[in-house]
Amino acid sequence: MERLAEFEQWLNAPVTVGHTYLPGETWKGIEGPGNLVRSWGEWRAADPQRKLVVNVPMLAPNELPLPDDVVSALLRGGATGAFDKHFVRLAERLVDAGAPDAIIVLGWEMNGITYTGRCAPNPEMWKIYWRRIVAAMRSVKGARFRFDFTPSRGMDAIAWPECYPGDDVVDIIGMDVYDQPVGKDFDEFVKEPYGLQAHVDFARAHGKKISFPEWGLFRNSDNPDYIREMFDWMTRHGAEYQTISDYCPHGVWRCADNPQSSQVYRSLFGRASGLLDPFRAASPSASPNASRSP
Repeated sequence: MERLAEFEQWLNAPVTVGHTYLPGETWKGIEGPGNLVRSWGEWRAADPQRKLVVNVPMLAPNELPLPDDVVSALLRGGATGAFDKHFVRLAERLVDAGAPDAIIVLGWEMNGITYTGRCAPNPEMWKIYWRRIVAAMRSVKGARFRFDFTPSRGMDAIAWPECYPGDDVVDIIGMDVYDQPVGKDFDEFVKEPYGLQAHVDFARAHGKKISFPEWGLFRNSDNPDYIREMFDWMTRHGAEYQTISDYCPHGVWRCADNPQSSQVYRSLFGRASGLLDPFRAASPSASPNASRSP
């Protein structure tokens, strides 16, 4: 969060979307560290135009390479209420901090293998567990959270629609989108199975807005065309919000290896573009552990 002012100065535009990740090493982290939640809550409460986006792991530890049978058992426990109290505590802290309307990106990239709270080992229990978490967080007085279902682009360990938990517990359908693999062009990202077009079509069929909680460069180095194409795609399809991952190799502000992309990003997303929220500016997502898919 301390980098937001620097990012605004670099972009020459106000930041309207703040994005943070809860630490997933322990359940205490998933309940929301007090200093992190307070500072982001104050930022959100200071301006009614702002959106706060919080990535929330579903299981702790979030990045331990546990075997599928162990993950399946943990999901079954979650589906029967074993972890409800942790999410109630998180909701209470967010409400008390001034962020009762935070967008919760719950169990992101569930279609892959990076995170413990992945879907493939037990899709039915995963969906029931998602529903329990949403119910637990909504039960807190004053809560007005929106929940963002965000797979990674394309086919992974499981087709992401198989993990969709239901329209009544999802408010936004997101997608994490990086410029990979090597040599692929944007048209292929659009047309691939479970890719960008599938994302738009699925969201439209379910009456939901789309989002891009994580996106950025990756396997194809400094690629300004990708920045332009993502900007065009997001504006054309009316995304609710976007946050670029701004650490190397993905980034444009804090990654000197991508000067051409940086220039294009500033011209499109900065004040000179004249576009309205949420695309005039959005904070870079800054998790060092985000999206390490091959």
